[in-house]
Amino acid sequence: MQWWKQYGGLGALFAAFLAAGYWGFTATGGALPWAKRSARALQRGVQEGGGALVNMGRGIIVAGPIRKGGLMLEFGGLVVLLSVIGLGLYVYVDRYNGFDGDQPTQKP
Repeated sequence: MQWWKQYGGLGALFAAFLAAGYWGFTATGGALPWAKRSARALQRGVQEGGGALVNMGRGIIVAGPIRKGGLMLEFGGLVVLLSVIGLGLYVYVDRYNGFDGDQPTQKP
């Protein structure tokens, strides 16, 4: 395939999705409803809350709906699961010898 066909097709696809996004943005009223809702949420948060965003004296800070909904055990399990997966991937990549025919990297 020629390069101009590849980039032309990619450009046409990008333009089509850009047009669809613009149409959806204008069909839903644009940013104004979201800006009003966001401003109300920020103002309510300022009135109700206050203090430091991160306070190490309070322990781990978890979002209100998770804490109030009784989902702390599930949240903790998810954090542990993702941590184990991340550690496992780190160990796997560290021990991986490369693709067929590649020379493995030597550790100093």
